[in-house]
Amino acid sequence: MVAAVLVAAGMTVMQAPAASAAAACSVQWTTNQWSTGFTAEVQVTNGGAPVTSWTLSWTFAGDQRVTNAWNATVTQSGKAVSAASVGWNGSLATGASARFGFQGTFSGANATPSEFSFNGVSCSGSGTPTSPTPTPTTPAPTTPTPTPTVTTSPPPQQGCASAAICDGFETQTGATPGGAWAVSTPDCSGAGTAAIDRTVAHSGSTSLRINGAAGYCNHVFAGTPLPAGPVWHVRYWVRHTTALPASHVTTVAMRDSADGNRDLRFGGQNGALQFNRASDDATLPEQSPAGVAQSAPLPVNTWNCVEFKVDGRDGTIETWLNGTSVPGLRNDGVPTHDVDGQWLNRTWRPALTDLRLGWESYGEGADTLWYDDVAVSSQRNGC
Repeated sequence: MVAAVLVAAGMTVMQAPAASAAAACSVQWTTNQWSTGFTAEVQVTNGGAPVTSWTLSWTFAGDQRVTNAWNATVTQSGKAVSAASVGWNGSLATGASARFGFQGTFSGANATPSEFSFNGVSCSGSGTPTSPTPTPTTPAPTTPTPTPTVTTSPPPQQGCASAAICDGFETQTGATPGGAWAVSTPDCSGAGTAAIDRTVAHSGSTSLRINGAAGYCNHVFAGTPLPAGPVWHVRYWVRHTTALPASHVTTVAMRDSADGNRDLRFGGQNGALQFNRASDDATLPEQSPAGVAQSAPLPVNTWNCVEFKVDGRDGTIETWLNGTSVPGLRNDGVPTHDVDGQWLNRTWRPALTDLRLGWESYGEGADTLWYDDVAVSSQRNGC
C-alpha cells in the first residue's frame, strides 16, 4: 500500500506494507525539487529484529543521478541506488528510525521509487531477499560512465525538519533578493548592499551575499516573514571574511511584536557571538571577560552552521555553532552570573514576526557575508 501526502517542502510519500505481511521496514520519502535538480529526505524505520547496520536500496524509474548525500553513504549503479548507514546511525532497534538525505539531478519526471529493500529484504512485506528490479539496458558507450560513489557530507538547505522555511536561494532569478525575501535598509541607506551570488554557495549554486559596511547608516538586510510560534528553530549556514570586531554588530535581526516591535538581534561583540535585545540593550552573554569567554568567535573564510532556538512560552534560548551548544548563548531561565543574569532582569516572552539576514554596524566593523540553506521550523533542523 502506498499513500501520498503533500507538504509545504515538497512531496512526501510513505511506503507501508500490507497489514497482513511481515514488514522489513517502512520508508518516508520527502522531495524538494526545481527545474533540473532535487533533494530527498528519507526516514527509514526498522520493522524487523534489531540491527547494528543497515542498507536501504531502491531503483529509480527515470534518469535521476545522486550528486551528494548526508548521514548515509550512497552509491549508484545505473538506476539502482543503495544507502548504507554510517557509524553513528547504524544501530536500529525494532521500530526505531534513521534519517538521511541526498541531492540529485534529473530530467523529465522525478518519480518517487515505489519499492525499497532493507538489508536485502523487501519493505513491501514479502519477507524474501530482493534486489533492485532489473531495468532494460542499452549498449554501453565506447567510454564507460564512471559509477558515482557519494560520501557523507553536511546537509544542504533541504536538511529541514518539517520546516516552514527551507530556502537555499536556488529559486532566485534576479541579482537582488526577491520573492519571499525583501531588502531593507533600517534608519538610512548607505554603502551596505544585499545581492544574490552565483559564484559562492554552501550547497547548490546560489547564496545571499551581504556587503556590510562600517558605520550606523550602512545597515542592510534581506528578510522574510516568520511562521507563528511559539517556538522557532532557526538554522542557516554563513561564511564571512573578517573576524567579529570589538564593537557591537548584528548579523540577524528578528522583530518582536511582544516587545514594542523592537528587534531581537544576533551578532557579535568583543570578538564573539552574542544576542542583544534592542528594547533594553541586554546582552547574552554578559559582556564581562568571563561572559565573553563562554561564547565563541565565528570562524572566517569557511562555512559555519549556526542554529538557535527561541521559545516564546518561557523566553529561553539555546544556540549551536557547527553542531556544538555554546554555553554563553544559552538562557535557561535561571539567572547565571556572566551569562544570562542581565538578560533575566525582566520578564521577556518574545513573539517573533520576521527573520532578517544582513549586517548592522554601530561603529567600527565591515564584513562580507554569504548566507545559505536557511531553515526555520518548530523543531531542530541540525547541520
